[in-house]
Amino acid sequence: MSHTATGTDPAQPPPEDDHAFFGQPRGLMTLSGLEVWERFSFLGMQAILVLFFADQVSDGGLGMDPGTAASVSAAYGTLVYLVSVAGGWLADRILGSYRAVLYGGILIACGHYAMAVPTATMTWVGLGLISAGTGLLKPNVASMVGKLYGTEDDRRDAGFALYYMGINIGAFVGPLVTGWLGEHASWHWGFSAAAFGMTLGLIQYVAGRRHLAGRKHAAAYALAPGPMRRAVLMIMAGILVVALVATALALAGWLTMDRFVDVLTLVSVIAPVVYFVVMFRSPRVTPEERGRLRPYVVLFLASVVFNFILFQAYSTMILLASTNARAEIFGFHFPASWYASALGAFEVALAPVVAAVWARMGPRQPHASNKIAIGVILGGLSFLLMVLPTSGHADETYKMAAWWIVGSYLLLGLGDILLETSGMSATTKLAPKAFASQTMALWFLSLALANGIQAQVVKLYGEVSNPAYFGVNGAIAVAAGVAVIAAAPWLRRTMHPVH
Repeated sequence: MSHTATGTDPAQPPPEDDHAFFGQPRGLMTLSGLEVWERFSFLGMQAILVLFFADQVSDGGLGMDPGTAASVSAAYGTLVYLVSVAGGWLADRILGSYRAVLYGGILIACGHYAMAVPTATMTWVGLGLISAGTGLLKPNVASMVGKLYGTEDDRRDAGFALYYMGINIGAFVGPLVTGWLGEHASWHWGFSAAAFGMTLGLIQYVAGRRHLAGRKHAAAYALAPGPMRRAVLMIMAGILVVALVATALALAGWLTMDRFVDVLTLVSVIAPVVYFVVMFRSPRVTPEERGRLRPYVVLFLASVVFNFILFQAYSTMILLASTNARAEIFGFHFPASWYASALGAFEVALAPVVAAVWARMGPRQPHASNKIAIGVILGGLSFLLMVLPTSGHADETYKMAAWWIVGSYLLLGLGDILLETSGMSATTKLAPKAFASQTMALWFLSLALANGIQAQVVKLYGEVSNPAYFGVNGAIAVAAGVAVIAAAPWLRRTMHPVH
């Protein structure tokens, strides 16, 4: 039974909402709708970001070499997900989930509007605002989905699959719109479209707020008034100090782009380690909850490996497509950034199939750890597939058929559905109650770490051969997936009763 069907708490949706959206709670439609537009803006922008970085200054780009462009794009992703830790804490202790998501969406929209201004300064300002906004929105909107269900509700995985389908509708449409505008009008027109999409998402989120569970303004574990005031002042002072120090270091010539990327990678490694230690040692975490955190570490590492591959769909794969793939199918020519839409299209098509299979199987469905392991293996296979069309060429002027990239994205899309839906669902089940939103943020820290590692590894793109680059990375991912399958008996035992 879901939360929506119990009690008469005014902060909960009406009981009739419980099965109003394809047998799922009505609030799932509101949150999925928000994610459609948030992903439209975020991934629409990301599909053209690496191309914008690598394009010549005379053509409106920033003139970076491909490896640097991919590295900076990954560093931006690292920053986005690192900030999610602060977003989870702010929701739990100060803002509450509803307001955290609302304020995050506003910052994201402002960031995209800033990027629409054709100056390098506004580009970096916009990326900073989007990073802060996404850190507020992403961990908390996923946590709000989890609040729609009881722990033993078998609809949970199917619900997350439908939620993820909403994410990928935006992931499909976003690059189509921004990519066409970016390559036919200007990159900044593409960023403007992203801003418009996020604005629409905010409007529908506010309009559907009555269907959301736990939508009360107070934080679930709010600080007392005195400590809250001190926390707010410290946060504001901290932001100011960091901004001033960063500006001073940049003016002094020490804080270069390469060093900034390296710092973010280092932080992405340290942050999850510290966070796990804090949760394991917290007196507010029960022994039973602490026992379920141990298998969660394995799921966390599996997410890192898979997302290291996944995020390159918007960096090295886009760069490869722009230089070595035919941008036409059945005689229809399209911008190279449209390849990113293939990933979203496959996930839109496959997500309801996966949801239906899990719903039909009910308690007989595979354990969450096996779903995640298969996802990691599929991610590795998507890179191993690219070894074939990139091998045996005398130079780098070859053009592979579009179907190779499309096939790679098919494997990657199915793997993404299996891993992310099961991973986010397992996170809401395994989360200690006192760290609900923050544990969801910890899942997103796996994405930060994946991007942090990617920011270093992609520097090799163009320096080593393409078969070696994709082959080694793909093989490592497959081996990691096999290792998770081997650990399945221990994972099932330690995650019980979560399945």
